[in-house]
Amino acid sequence: MSQEQTDSPAFGAADLTNCEREQIQLAGSIQPHGALLVVSERDGVVAQASANAAEFLKIEGSPLGWHLRDFGGDLWKQVRRHIGDSGAIPVSVRCRLSDPERPLNALLHHAPGGGFVVELEHAGPIFDYSEAIGQAIEATLASSSLKTLCDETARIVRDLAGYDRVMVYRFDEAGHGEVYSECKRADLEAFLGNRYPATDIPQIARRLYERNRVRLLADIDFTPSPLEPRRSPFTDEELDMSLCFLRSVSPIHVQYLKNMGVAATLVVSLMVGGRLWGLISCHHYAPRVMHFEMRAVCELLAEVVGTRIAALESFVRVQSELSVKRLEQRMVENISREGDWKGALLDSEGSLLQPLGATGAALLYEGRIQTVGEAPGTEQIRRLAEWIDEKRRTDVFATASLAAEEPRFAPLVGAASGVVAARISGEAGEMLLWFRKERVRTITWGGNPFKPPSDGDDPLELSPRRSFAQWRQVVEGTSDPWTAADLAAARLIATSVTDVVLQFRAVRILIVQDQLAQVLRQVQSADQPVVIADAEGRVLQTNPSLDAMLKTGGAHLKHLLELSRYFSDSETVARKMRALLLKKLPWRGEALLECRKGLSRPFLLRGDPVMSSPDRVLGFVVLFTDLTERKAAEVARRHFQDDIFRRQQMLQGRMGSEADAVYRDLMSTVIENAQLAALEIADGLDGTKMPEMLESVNNSVGRAAEVLEQLSANAQPSRPRKLH
Repeated sequence: MSQEQTDSPAFGAADLTNCEREQIQLAGSIQPHGALLVVSERDGVVAQASANAAEFLKIEGSPLGWHLRDFGGDLWKQVRRHIGDSGAIPVSVRCRLSDPERPLNALLHHAPGGGFVVELEHAGPIFDYSEAIGQAIEATLASSSLKTLCDETARIVRDLAGYDRVMVYRFDEAGHGEVYSECKRADLEAFLGNRYPATDIPQIARRLYERNRVRLLADIDFTPSPLEPRRSPFTDEELDMSLCFLRSVSPIHVQYLKNMGVAATLVVSLMVGGRLWGLISCHHYAPRVMHFEMRAVCELLAEVVGTRIAALESFVRVQSELSVKRLEQRMVENISREGDWKGALLDSEGSLLQPLGATGAALLYEGRIQTVGEAPGTEQIRRLAEWIDEKRRTDVFATASLAAEEPRFAPLVGAASGVVAARISGEAGEMLLWFRKERVRTITWGGNPFKPPSDGDDPLELSPRRSFAQWRQVVEGTSDPWTAADLAAARLIATSVTDVVLQFRAVRILIVQDQLAQVLRQVQSADQPVVIADAEGRVLQTNPSLDAMLKTGGAHLKHLLELSRYFSDSETVARKMRALLLKKLPWRGEALLECRKGLSRPFLLRGDPVMSSPDRVLGFVVLFTDLTERKAAEVARRHFQDDIFRRQQMLQGRMGSEADAVYRDLMSTVIENAQLAALEIADGLDGTKMPEMLESVNNSVGRAAEVLEQLSANAQPSRPRKLH
C-alpha cells in the first residue's frame, strides 16, 4: 500500500477537510447501469464481480467461479482475443450473450497487479457516425481563434450528445476553472464566465481525468453496486478502478451536483501538451445514459480539439517568437550601426510591452535604469530589483499581486501590481522587468468560494456549497494574471537580450583590446618613464624609457612598493607609495634615482589612483619626470644672477665722476635688459638650451661693460685706461 493511500481517507469516508485526498480510484463499487467482472488472465474464470452482475447478466446465483464461456454467446471469444493486449486505454468489443436480442458493449483492460477487467453495458443502436465526425472535425479545423474553437466545440457536442448544457471549462495557471464557452437550453441560467475554485476538482480527480478521458454519471440518484469480494483476489488490495468507466462517484461530488440541480453528467478531458487544459462538461437535468459509441465520438472530438488548441497556442507562440527574433535582429543591427543595442529595445513601447501585454517595462543594465511605458520611479525599481534578486529561485519571477508578496511595495500598485522579472546576464541586478498596473475587476464565481461548508458525519449529508447562485467578488491590488504564454515570451526576450548582451560585450572586448594595443604602443614609445599597476599595486606595464633607466630594468619590477629600492631616499618613497596604495592619496615629490652605471639623476614623481567611481579604484599610474635639465637650468640662472650682481658691484666702484655716472646709468640699463632677456629665456626655452643662452647673454653683458668702460675713459683723457 502506498504512502498516499495510508495518509488519505478511503472512498466514501472523506469529509470536506480531507476530500482533496479521497482515494476515489479505489471506489470498490460501480454505477448500476452496467456490470463489472474481473477474470483470471490465465483461464478466464471470474474472480471478482459487481453485486448486480447476476441480475444484469440474467443468471441464477453469483457469477464468481464461472468461466466466461459459461455465459453463452460470443463473450469469451471476444474477450480472449484481447487478454494479451497491453494498450494504454480500454478496448471496446461488441458481443452477445445467450439472449441474441441483448447486444452488449464490453470494455476491457488489465487491472494493475493482476486480473483482467470486463465492464459490460447495453449497446446502443448501430449508427454510422463518420459524417457527423467529419463535419465536426471540419468545423474545428476552420476555427481561427481559441474562443471560436471552444464555442464550436460546445455547440457540436450538444448537437451530438443532446445534453441540456455543454460547457468548455478552462483551467488557469492556479488551477481555478472558468466556463469559457457554453451552449445550453434556452430556459437555463447562464454559467458562461463563472469561475470555480481549484478545490472543486481535487488533484486526484485531475490525475484520473488525464488517464481516463471520458467520465459518465448516468443518474445522480444511483445506488452503488459493490464489488464482491471487496479486495482483489490477485493482489489482496482494493481494485484500482482508475480506467473503469462504471466506477462509482464520490458522495461529496454527488452532493455537489445535487446542489446544482444536475441529474446526469458527461465529462470529457481536453489535453494539450500532455497537461489537463480543461474539460468538456455536459449537464443534464434528468437521468441520461450515453452509450459507448457516442462517448467515443466525444473523446475523438476532444482529441481533435486539444490538438487544435495546441496549434492555436503554438501559433501565438510562433508569432511571439518571430516578434522577438525581429527585435533581436534590430538590436544586433544597432550594435553595428550605432555601437549599442538598447535603443532597439526601448525605442518603441510595442517592442518590449506587446509580447507580454505589459503596461510598462524597465531595463537594468550596468548600473543604469531605463524605462518604457508606465513604470515606477528609478529608486523604487532599484529596490524592487534588489528584493527580486534576494527572493527569486527560478529564471523568471512573476506575480500578479506584488503588494501581497511584499507589503512595502503597496505604493507601486498604480504602475506595478503585477511584475515579471528575467535575468539578462550573470551580473547581480541586471534584468528586465515588466509591469502591469492594478486592474480593479469583478470576478463572478459559481457560488461563494469563501463560504465555509457545512460538515457532517455522513458524507451524504455534506454540503460543499448549497448555493450556486452567482457570487461576485471585487478584486483590488492585483493585475491581470500572467499566463504561461506571457512567461514564455519573457524567457524568450530575456534569452535574446542575454545573447545580445554577451555579443555586445564580446565586441567591446575586441574594441578594448584594439584600443589597448594602440595605447600600449603609445606608452611604449613615450620618452617619459611610466609604471602602470592594478588596484592591488601589482605592476601591469612599464615602458622602455623606464627599463633603460633602472639598474635592473623594469622587467624585474613586480609591485609599486619595489620602486623605493631604486631611490636614494628609499624610506620616503616607500612611505609615499604605501599612502598611495592604501589611502589612495596622490603624490607629487622629488627623489634622486640611482640609475645604471652608478649615476644618480633627480626626478619628479607623480603618483595617482585611477578611480571608476568614488569607492572603486581601477589601478595606479606613476610618471617620472627627469629633472636633470631643469636642475642645470636652475644652476645656470643662479650663475647668471650672480654674475650680473657682481658686475653691478664692480660698476659702482669704478665709475665715480659725473661722466662715469652717465655711463653707469647706461650700464644699468644694459643689465636690466639682460635680466629681462634672461626671464624670457627661462620661460620660453627648454632646459637643454637655457644654460647656453644665459651664458651668451652673460657674455654680451660683459662685452657691453667693456665698451662702456672704454667710452667712459675716453670722455676723461686725464684718467688712465684700465686693461681687462
